[in-house]
Amino acid sequence: MTASDIPLTTGQTDQGGEGQRFMGYTVYNSLVEWDLSSADKPSALIPSLATSWQVDDTDKTKWIFKLRDGVKFHDGSSFDADAVVWNLDKLLNQEAPQFDKRQAAQGKSRIPAVASYKVIDPLTVEITTKTPDATLPYQLSWILLSSPANWEKLGKNWDAVAQKPSGTGPWKLESGFIPRERAELTPNKEYWDQARIPKLDKLVLIPLPEPNTRVAALRSGQVDWIEAPAPDSVASLKEAGFKIITNSYPHNWTWHFSRIEGSPWNDIRVRKAANLAVDREGINELLGGLSIPAQGYMPPGHQWFGNPTFKLSYNVEEAKKLMAEAGFGPDKPLKTKVIISSSGSGQMLPLAMNEYIQQTLAEIGIDVEYEVMDWNTVINVWRAGAKDPSAKGATAVNYSYFIQDPFTAMIRQSQCSLAPPTGTNWGYYCDKDMDALFDKVRNTFDAAEQDKVMQKIHEKYVDDALFLMVTHDVNPRAMTNKVKGFVQAQNWFQDFSPVTVEP
Repeated sequence: MTASDIPLTTGQTDQGGEGQRFMGYTVYNSLVEWDLSSADKPSALIPSLATSWQVDDTDKTKWIFKLRDGVKFHDGSSFDADAVVWNLDKLLNQEAPQFDKRQAAQGKSRIPAVASYKVIDPLTVEITTKTPDATLPYQLSWILLSSPANWEKLGKNWDAVAQKPSGTGPWKLESGFIPRERAELTPNKEYWDQARIPKLDKLVLIPLPEPNTRVAALRSGQVDWIEAPAPDSVASLKEAGFKIITNSYPHNWTWHFSRIEGSPWNDIRVRKAANLAVDREGINELLGGLSIPAQGYMPPGHQWFGNPTFKLSYNVEEAKKLMAEAGFGPDKPLKTKVIISSSGSGQMLPLAMNEYIQQTLAEIGIDVEYEVMDWNTVINVWRAGAKDPSAKGATAVNYSYFIQDPFTAMIRQSQCSLAPPTGTNWGYYCDKDMDALFDKVRNTFDAAEQDKVMQKIHEKYVDDALFLMVTHDVNPRAMTNKVKGFVQAQNWFQDFSPVTVEP
C-alpha cells in the first residue's frame, strides 16, 4: 500500500480511499456498494447489506431500506436493522455509548444528509434526510457496518475491537495485525455472497509509502503486488516480466484553494493564471505517461464535462498578463503556502509533481512554499478546514478526489453549508448560484436529468477556476505474473475475492 500505516480497522477506515479499499470493503460491507466486476464500464451502485432502497413518493426526505436476511458478522452474531441504527449512532450520536470519535471523524462528513433513522422491523430501516436528497445512496456507500455484539464482548472498548474486528465482509482480520507493519486477512468462508468468497488463503497488507521501496519489495519477492509503482521503474518492470495494470477511474489531482478572507485565490485572475501556468503534458511525461492531463475538474469525455469556456492550456504569457492585472509578477511575487503529502491514496508522486508545479508557477510570479505532511495528517487538516490552526496559514491543500458520484465529486467540497466542521468544504467557498445548482441536484431523482445539472456545475467549476486542476490518475499497479483473476474496475475500490496466486 502507499499508506504509511495500516488503515483503521474498527469499521470506518482512515487513510483515504486506499483505507476503504484494503481495510473497508474487505472486512466490512455497507448498505449500498459499487459493482466492481467489470474493467470495461464505469461502476454503478448495487445492493449489498440492503437489497433495495426507495424514496417515499409523497415525502422525498424519507427512504426505506430493505435489509438482507441471514447475514452474520464474523463473530457469529446476526446482522439486522438494530445493527444499522447502532452503527449510525456510532458515528452521529455523541450520547451513544458506542460513539467513537475516530470513526466519527472519518464517517460523519460522508453522510451530512442524514437527519434521523429508525427501525421499522428487523429487516427494514427508515432514514430521513434534512432536505430531499437524491445523493443519499452514494453517501451511505461509505458507511461500513461493524458488529455491536463484538463491541459488547470486547468490553465496549474500540481499542480492543481494533485488534479483533468483526464485520460482514468477505475477509476476516483475526491475527497478524501489527500497526505500521502488516495486517493479515483470511477468507470468510461463510460469506453471504457465495460468488465472492475469496480464493486466496491469505491477503497480507504492508504499508510502504515510498514508491522505490515498493518496487524493491516487488522485485525481491517480498510482495506479489504493489500500488502505484514509481513511473521510471515501469519499463524495467515490464522487461523483467512483471505485469503493469492500469485503467481509467474517477480521480482528479488538484490544489483545493482557500477562499477565506486574505487568501490570494479569492482573485479569479490569480486562479486562472495558476491554471494556465501548469504544464500538464510535462507532468504526464514525469509520470511516464501514466496520467490523463486535466481539461477540467472531471476527465475529458465525462458525462458531466459540459462545455466550459475557460480552456486549461499551458500559456505562460497569458498567465503573466493575468498576474500583472492582479498586481503581481516575477519582480513582485505573490508568496503563499500549500500543504502537500509525501505519499498517499490517489496522490500519485506528490513531491515530484509539486516541485514541477512550484517551478512553473515561479515563472509567473507565484512563489510557493510547501508544508509537507504525512497523508493521514493531510486528511485531518483537510477535514479541519483552512481556518484551523493545523493548516498553518496555508492557502491551498494538494488533494486527490474521488469523483464518482455527485455528492462526493463536487457538493461536499463546495456547498456553503458544508464548511467544517459540518463537512469538507476545506476552503470555505460559498456561492449562491452554485448552491442553487447543488440544491437542484439533490432534488433531481432522475439520473439523466441529474447529469444535465451536473454539467452546469462542472462548467462553473472550470470557468471560475475553483481548483488548480492538474491531472487524472490511471491507477497503475504492478504485480508478478503469478497473480491471476484480478479485474481492475473503473473505481477507487477493487474486489480481491477472485484473485489467485500460482505457486
